[in-house]
Amino acid sequence: MSEENSEEQSGGLVKILLFAGGGVLLLLIGLGIGFFVFGGQPADPSEEIERIIERSDPEAAARAKAEAEAAAAADPEVGEDGELLGPPQKIVKISPDVEIFQTTYYEFTGTLTTNLKNSRKFLQVGIGVSTQYDETVMENVDSHQLALRSEMLGVLSGFSVEQLQDKDGRQALLDQLRDVMNAKLEELEGFGGVEGVHFTSFVVQ
Repeated sequence: MSEENSEEQSGGLVKILLFAGGGVLLLLIGLGIGFFVFGGQPADPSEEIERIIERSDPEAAARAKAEAEAAAAADPEVGEDGELLGPPQKIVKISPDVEIFQTTYYEFTGTLTTNLKNSRKFLQVGIGVSTQYDETVMENVDSHQLALRSEMLGVLSGFSVEQLQDKDGRQALLDQLRDVMNAKLEELEGFGGVEGVHFTSFVVQ
């Protein structure tokens, strides 16, 4: 009787060991397959999400990439002394719907007065400029105000009364003033950046 009980107990123990050994073996096989499939590294959830977005909405993925590149461009390289390296950067104005650039203005002190071409009349104007680049442009304009005023006087004296009688003629004058200022700034600083020229006053007498 005792021999039968011992045989039953030993048989049950063998079954338990077989089941336990089989479970451990299956667990090791599963871990091995997982290591083989994932390369031994857990998948990055953010990377998985990006891959899913790229597959489901290519346009959204392209927009996200463009925004990342724009953010990198908006963070210019800075030298050891804290000065920006490279040309001035445009200033981004934050808007919930669309990316726009902030415009800054600078007004020359006083007015410019000169005789007009082939006439006894003279022109007196106040001049302001605008840009969407950073403050470097306006700092350069202020630093070289004397040279820029000289360049502008040369342009103003080349226009006649007839040329300034209509809007198109005055716009042509503004365009030429912008061009000569940018050319002078490029000569002196290596970069122009003046995007708009405006009359703050305009008198022909």
